Amino acid sequence: MTTDISWLIGGPQGSGVESAANVFSRVCAQLGYQVFGKREFYSNIKGEHSYFTVRIANKKIHSNVNDVTLMVSYDAETIFRHADEVMKGGAIIYDSDLDALTTDDVHTLDSPFKNRLHESLKSKNKPFTIPGILETAKERGVNLYPISFKSILSKLAEETQNPKLKGLIRMYNVIGVSLSLGLLKMETQYLIESIESIFAKKPKVAEINVQAANYAYNQGTTFTGFDYSLPKVPKQPHTMLVQGYQGTAIGKMVCGCRFQPYYPITPASDESVYLESNELLEVSGDRPGSTLVVQSEDEICAIGMTLGGAVTGTRSATCTSGPGFSLMAEMMGWSGINEVPIVVTSYQRSGPSTGLPTRHGQDDLLFTINAGHGEFPKIVYASGDIEESFYDTARCFNYADIYQLPVIHLMDKFLASSVITCPRFDSEKIEINRGKLLNEIKTDDYKRFELTPDGISPRSKLGLEGGVFWNTGDESDEYGHITEDPIMRRKMMDKRLNKYEKILKEIPDEEQAVSFGVHEHTVISWGSAKGPILDAIDMLKQENINVGFVQIKLLNPFPTDYVDFLLEKAKKIIDVEANHTAQLGKLFAQHLHRDPDNYILKYTGRAMTSTEVYDSLKKIINGTAEKREILMHGA
Repeated sequence: MTTDISWLIGGPQGSGVESAANVFSRVCAQLGYQVFGKREFYSNIKGEHSYFTVRIANKKIHSNVNDVTLMVSYDAETIFRHADEVMKGGAIIYDSDLDALTTDDVHTLDSPFKNRLHESLKSKNKPFTIPGILETAKERGVNLYPISFKSILSKLAEETQNPKLKGLIRMYNVIGVSLSLGLLKMETQYLIESIESIFAKKPKVAEINVQAANYAYNQGTTFTGFDYSLPKVPKQPHTMLVQGYQGTAIGKMVCGCRFQPYYPITPASDESVYLESNELLEVSGDRPGSTLVVQSEDEICAIGMTLGGAVTGTRSATCTSGPGFSLMAEMMGWSGINEVPIVVTSYQRSGPSTGLPTRHGQDDLLFTINAGHGEFPKIVYASGDIEESFYDTARCFNYADIYQLPVIHLMDKFLASSVITCPRFDSEKIEINRGKLLNEIKTDDYKRFELTPDGISPRSKLGLEGGVFWNTGDESDEYGHITEDPIMRRKMMDKRLNKYEKILKEIPDEEQAVSFGVHEHTVISWGSAKGPILDAIDMLKQENINVGFVQIKLLNPFPTDYVDFLLEKAKKIIDVEANHTAQLGKLFAQHLHRDPDNYILKYTGRAMTSTEVYDSLKKIINGTAEKREILMHGA
């Protein structure tokens, strides 16, 4: 029997929503389930609405779906915003002390949403209140489980003779999780272990939370009429629960990145903080020591320091998001003309300008490809999920070293804010290739930019005896001395830009693009859209409908010949991506001289769900779709 449910918790930002979701996810993973969780939050520090959706299944999953099976809420806004997402037969656990509230009492409800909500409630002759919206949910067949969170704390305070518990509303998140676990008839062992792990350094706090968890769990088991449960299932061996930014961070540790300057920016900062907080326990060979992380004064300084680290021979990287990457564009050209290998991990978010600073988007593809004035080679590479990002990080560093150029590794907010179960990262699969980096100089006439038959020059590093070299932002000769000679200019331009041909020839096909099967209708996409697409295709297969999918990972230089080969039998091409202008579609048309037949696009700042992609693909197959299907799910 297949189990596949979605759980949602919401509350004011700063109230512990993420902590609660992490506890719930950990318990589900320990019980043997596959987990896919995603957090959504406003860009203010505290107060506005935040929510976390966790999908749990006993099969491999890659994304969220539209319908929520169980929602838990200790604030009114979560009910107003998400009650209509709960499916027939689903359930809402909520704080009964909220019953007296109206929409006017919730000051964080923005006017556009509030007006839409009022129109919906008015059309159903319902008051603009918590009871009003819950009544509409009940009429759809949703189970309602009201319980006073305050009363739980009061009763617990009496039983434990600890009056301080009465006012600890920050424990509402633990109460909400525990009520959910009780309703789902899940084992409590892992709940207690998760709480004790989180508060390991605060044993008294852990004890109080365990007491609250046990009490709320027992209350949850008294709820009746809910048909879903999550019993323990056989656990897949060698799996782990991991959050998005950890894939690239751990990848950097393992592949020998030892210097990462950065300037704080959402959502990239989490990666650097993780690197700062963790270190390799076992080191050898090409992987000595831990990564030095430096918070610089701005993004220009960050990439400048990264370049400085790289010319010493140290594997160096920085991470940023769109606005920060904009500031790095000039120095990208310096990297290009001096053939300095660096990796820039770019976590895309919605622009332009500050845009939606904590929301998702795949807005920066064409910008990263064209970033920097003048012509110089760079690799732009995109990971489709967290597991991929670990192995892709190592590939990006190898590409940078082998071809001596900047590599932009494209991630995004969807991936950064996701929590998934996946096979444990295997460091034995990581190979380190430093290219032509020299450890000694065997010539009396070293030329840093030597014109070699394969177009790649032997690379010295600062302090290497006999390996003196010059770097300048101007054009130079083989030694690095400035020149404006037209013959030398042509040779150096050809040397650098001919690397594109070498890259496409040498990088294995399976690292350039991945085919998940090609059929009459075939999707092309890149980055984090991979997960929703795979799940949507799986949903269509259950109806005996086959849709192909080609994931393009190497986006610059574009693998034209290989993609053309993969799509040879596809009659209708469907471009799926999270931006307005279909940027991959433009690349596809530019290089293959063929426009996609249909587009499925999302640019609301919210991540795609597999339900949305499935619905749009079904419409395309049935001939009822618009040329551009625009996805809108998400609060």
